[in-house]
Amino acid sequence: MKLLRVGPAGQERPAVLDAAGRLRDIGEAELDGAFFASGGVERVRRALEQGSLPVIEAEGLRIGAPVARPGKVVCIGLNYRDHAAESGAAVPEEPVVFMKAANTVIGPHDEVLVPRGSVKTDWEVELAVVVGRTCRYLESREEALAAVAGYAISNDVSEREFQLERGGQWDKGKSCETFNPLGPWLVTADEIGEPQDLGLRLWVNGELRQDGSSKNMIFDVAEIVRYLSQFMVLEPGDVINTGTPAGVALGGFPYLKAGDVMELEIDGLGRQRQTVGQA
Repeated sequence: MKLLRVGPAGQERPAVLDAAGRLRDIGEAELDGAFFASGGVERVRRALEQGSLPVIEAEGLRIGAPVARPGKVVCIGLNYRDHAAESGAAVPEEPVVFMKAANTVIGPHDEVLVPRGSVKTDWEVELAVVVGRTCRYLESREEALAAVAGYAISNDVSEREFQLERGGQWDKGKSCETFNPLGPWLVTADEIGEPQDLGLRLWVNGELRQDGSSKNMIFDVAEIVRYLSQFMVLEPGDVINTGTPAGVALGGFPYLKAGDVMELEIDGLGRQRQTVGQA
């Protein structure tokens, strides 16, 4: 299934895409942690199969982030060998973990703002994992994959000077407002199946910048979820950004400026498009 949220910012309502591509109202309060924890995915699946969900007129509707109010956004850095190389970093022996403010999450087509004082705002197409159940000290890859509710496209927008040249931790180059477009929808894990064979692509102003595959992750989805559960409790509705392939501005392209357009896609997960503005 493809779950999404539609409507003006702050007034989104949950929906599902049916087999014919029509939007249907799922009658749930929100697509949030409580929804995933209470078996919401299966409730919607049953209702969709029964044909009981009313159609929503989609024309002109904004698409919001497919997860409302994630409890946390956990990110994995340097998780593709080619990206580590272009960053001048060694291939990590364990996952590089950092946090991104949850209020960076916006809709897949919303405006991305270059922060005030920024000269190095960058893009990163990433496979996002949405957690579907509470995870503590998972012991196996099978347990880890069973805890995944679904997947989405994430743009882990980054300010490289703030991240790398201003001291402290990476978070302050990752947590500026609008720095995590997510969506257009959450595709449930059963529909994706194998998450390690998905193509990821990103264009800036129509020019292809990133063209990679999740099969080239250093640490795959199962290991990332298992590993993180050893250090923190993952909760339903949490989002994990799993890293980006080569082709970011840090590797030698011009950084983003107001008026630029980013377009992103991942196989089976849809497409995003953001215009860049100035904060």
